[in-house]
Amino acid sequence: MLDHRAFITDFDAVIARLTSRGVDGDTVTALREAATTRSQAIKKTETLRAEQNKASQDVQKLRESDPAAFGAARERLKTLKDEIKANEDAMVAAEAKLEEMMLRLPNLPDASVPVGKDEHANRLERTVGQPTKLAFVAKQHFEIAEALGIVNFEQAAKISGARFAVYRGAGARLERALISFMLDLARDHGYLEIQPPLLVRRDAMVGSGQYPKFEGESFETLDHEFTLIPTSEVPLVNLHREEILEEHDLPLRYTAYTPCFRREAGAAGRDTRGLIRQHQFNKVELVAYTKPEDSAAELERIASHAEEVLKRLELPYRVVSLCTGDLGFAATKTYDLEVWLPGQNAYREISSCSNCGDFQARRAKIRYRPDDGTGNAKPRLVHTLNGSGIAVGRTFVAILENGQREDGSVAIPRALVPYFGSDVISGV
Repeated sequence: MLDHRAFITDFDAVIARLTSRGVDGDTVTALREAATTRSQAIKKTETLRAEQNKASQDVQKLRESDPAAFGAARERLKTLKDEIKANEDAMVAAEAKLEEMMLRLPNLPDASVPVGKDEHANRLERTVGQPTKLAFVAKQHFEIAEALGIVNFEQAAKISGARFAVYRGAGARLERALISFMLDLARDHGYLEIQPPLLVRRDAMVGSGQYPKFEGESFETLDHEFTLIPTSEVPLVNLHREEILEEHDLPLRYTAYTPCFRREAGAAGRDTRGLIRQHQFNKVELVAYTKPEDSAAELERIASHAEEVLKRLELPYRVVSLCTGDLGFAATKTYDLEVWLPGQNAYREISSCSNCGDFQARRAKIRYRPDDGTGNAKPRLVHTLNGSGIAVGRTFVAILENGQREDGSVAIPRALVPYFGSDVISGV
């Protein structure tokens, strides 16, 4: 959530940055009105309280010197009390309205983020490796997987419907190998492994920025008490909800493997075949809590760790900076890692690494106490960061498409062989 004070001290600049993210004119107008109403209510309350203090002093002075004036002053004091109560109620209502609106506002983009409406304005940062060239016509991953018998979409459809998959034999082993490989690499980079709940309460979804903006895009229990996590970022960001951390404990770095669950309501008609866009998928997540001055460097660190997965798996990829119109809701800056898929003849997103600044920390009330030697320093909001380290299903896709052979088998990257147990997939 954004800082209320920014709407008072620098309203026009904040609105300009929100507009660059696609916030529409009607929302801007409503924000201006809500912020103005709140500001006026605060000023009016302060004025009335000052008048009340003066009237209270007058009452005391007039009690003995001027009985007639004393009665009038006392009546004015009662009137002021009622006016203050009414104005305070209006102020609370204005603050509640602004709070609700701000919960639906995206984070402000960092100054280094390119300005643009959509993915076409994203900035290429670097390309690593050359796109895989095959001496035969490349197949897409679902064609390879179905031919090998390692993924069955029809069985999944009978069980659960569209956008699900059943991994079989070598397919299940490959998925498991990737998870173990990624977790071990994250541990080597200093992340503490967590196994969080897959069901979270509403306040956890609000704290990480999924709710209220994206309600309806997740799977909830019938009583709406719990939500299946869309990413393990949600529980990892909420591990220290409503806590005050100590500066010497920062940064905190966590990793978790979890299944993730998404309705993909906004993806109708996209990637309807295969593993690219599923209702249930596996992911290894990286999350960090840092001091504000360290978060920019931490973003580079997290992105480098996600890149290391692709480098070790010998997968060609590129890194792009997302523009203002393509940023995720909670992010102030994001790097997307896009892996090369020969079957699609295109780069596709496989990891997203974001600095959320204090956006999530303000919602979840996560602070730290600076080390000033006294132990009494005023707590500050931490910065939170997250990154896919990486999306397991899409890595599965990339291995199949980049490692495919003309005879239908698939070569396994050398770094993964100890986890998988073989250097090739030739069938179930």
